[in-house]
Amino acid sequence: MKGFSNKVAVITGAASGIGFALAELCVEKGIKVVLADIEETALARAESELRKAGADVMAVVTDVASREDIRNLAKTTLKTYRQVDLLFNNAGVAAGPALWESSLNDCRWVIDVNLWGMIHCLREFIPLMLEQETPAHIVNTSSIAGLSTYHPSSLYHLTKHGIVALSEQLYHDLALRGAKIGVSVLCPGFVNTRIMDAERNRPAAYANESSRTAGPADPMEEMFRQMVAAGMPPPEVAQLVFQAIAKKQFFIFTHPDEKSLIKMRMSNILAGRNPVLPPPPDGIK
Repeated sequence: MKGFSNKVAVITGAASGIGFALAELCVEKGIKVVLADIEETALARAESELRKAGADVMAVVTDVASREDIRNLAKTTLKTYRQVDLLFNNAGVAAGPALWESSLNDCRWVIDVNLWGMIHCLREFIPLMLEQETPAHIVNTSSIAGLSTYHPSSLYHLTKHGIVALSEQLYHDLALRGAKIGVSVLCPGFVNTRIMDAERNRPAAYANESSRTAGPADPMEEMFRQMVAAGMPPPEVAQLVFQAIAKKQFFIFTHPDEKSLIKMRMSNILAGRNPVLPPPPDGIK
């Protein structure tokens, strides 16, 4: 894509964290922004804040797990702006510890948001982008957990690996068709977001029974909470994302040192060794 002024971006999970940071940077670059999020109050606040800064922005309350909500998001975007140039599939949640300690509603919620949400968005927006026949770009938010060996939420880990595979396949499918749509997959390390508190946005349809007995606490969870709290500020991630778009770069890493986790996993795979837990970073116990 040559230049961003007057382009149109759709961002899911846009009310906070990486999504809101992407929206702020889009506004700085003169991009019109469609903010999509299930957290209605935070979404209205984000829209108000960006409009006060002079942004051309529109908020659409959206549950990405709902096909109808995504269809409405696409329809509203086209009705208002008549095009889509950038799609940031950023919405995501984490829930449940080990698989057998996770409820079926944990499973349904995380998979419906993280994987089905992305599937719904790609199925709705890619045909629109192809029909435009203009340069466009898609960024799917995965995680370093999508390329490494462990996360305290097995469901999060599962879906983030799925997003990497889906993104790689999407890259090849579009390239084989000669499409003018670039694809990137964002694999951030620890970023200071509220991902560990995703329960605040769990719909009633996915609620767990109050009588459900939780398993023992995962000793890694508190360590992960510390690392998220001390993580990279979301605006720094947004800058890296736009640098990657400009370079047509597929993999986007935020913490180069965490590539060692990928190397460790791949070395074990190639050597036929058993999986190994990653060591905690310095200063984290």
